[in-house]
Amino acid sequence: MRALQLTADRELTLSEVEPPPPPAEGYVQLRIRFVGLNHIDVWGLRGMAFAKRQYPLSVGAEASAEVLAVGAGVANVVPGDRVVPFSALTCGTCKACLRGRDNLCENVGGVRGFHVDGFAQDITNHPARLVVKIPDGVAMEDASCMAVAYSTVEHMLFDNAQLEPGETVLVHAGGSGIGTIAVKIAKSIGCTVIATAGSDEKCARVQALGADHVINYRKDRFEGVVRKLTGRKGVDVVFEHVGADTWQGSLLSMKRGGRLVTCGATSGPTGNLNLMQLFQQQYRIIGSFGSPMSAVARGLDRIAAGVTPVVDTVYRLDEFRAGVERLAHRDVFGKILVAL
Repeated sequence: MRALQLTADRELTLSEVEPPPPPAEGYVQLRIRFVGLNHIDVWGLRGMAFAKRQYPLSVGAEASAEVLAVGAGVANVVPGDRVVPFSALTCGTCKACLRGRDNLCENVGGVRGFHVDGFAQDITNHPARLVVKIPDGVAMEDASCMAVAYSTVEHMLFDNAQLEPGETVLVHAGGSGIGTIAVKIAKSIGCTVIATAGSDEKCARVQALGADHVINYRKDRFEGVVRKLTGRKGVDVVFEHVGADTWQGSLLSMKRGGRLVTCGATSGPTGNLNLMQLFQQQYRIIGSFGSPMSAVARGLDRIAAGVTPVVDTVYRLDEFRAGVERLAHRDVFGKILVAL
């Protein structure tokens, strides 16, 4: 079978490898259909894994798949089911896992495609407890955006920021994979959405998704526009994932008692924080990483209800690097997928 493998930092090879053995007890065998690309793939390709890993390493942290076979004791899926595999190899037994907070697992065995072999291979075995069935009517392409991107947004907006209908939310990089999802989800529940984007073309496309206002951050200081649009009150929630370039402006864009939720730092990991501003304005700043499996299930239901992700391009497996490079240079609107 085919496997797209890192053989060294920045060196990708499409290899012919032996297929995995039949699934062991508690495991399922999956036929991968689509892989979704994310910044974790950019980091992984560049060797920024933050942990020791062995080469060759199959890439791909997010996927949709069909169940080919099940091992002994598996009752949650059967061959032929369509599923989303959860990327983090959580233990399932620690306090966090037992409370349904899988992304805080105390004994995580790594993230597939980053620390251990990922999903950019035709067939793979995966723990049965770490798959979520795809509802009828949800396309495999859309489901392949779920395990990393869509569920991250679901977790950020609802588990962490506790976004409510009628609130105003600032979504940074509204043309990105998670930005487009955040815009569509927030609008679907009746929020006012202010978004940022880096070109007039992207601004127009984000507005077409439903955003009420879109700011070209290369032309205008977004925080000033946000204050004007909100009558100098600021927004209820800031959806932050850009990092250093937007951090100060994001804080200035919040209303008193506002919530900022952040999951990324693509422009840099360091930002200053005025502590007097923090406590006087009673801000809530929430870090968010990944998602629990419950967010994957909720997100799939949301897609089934019509809130679909935006897909930019679908590449072949041998074009994986081209997709990653486009993502790294922000030359993308929505999600980039790879078909197997």
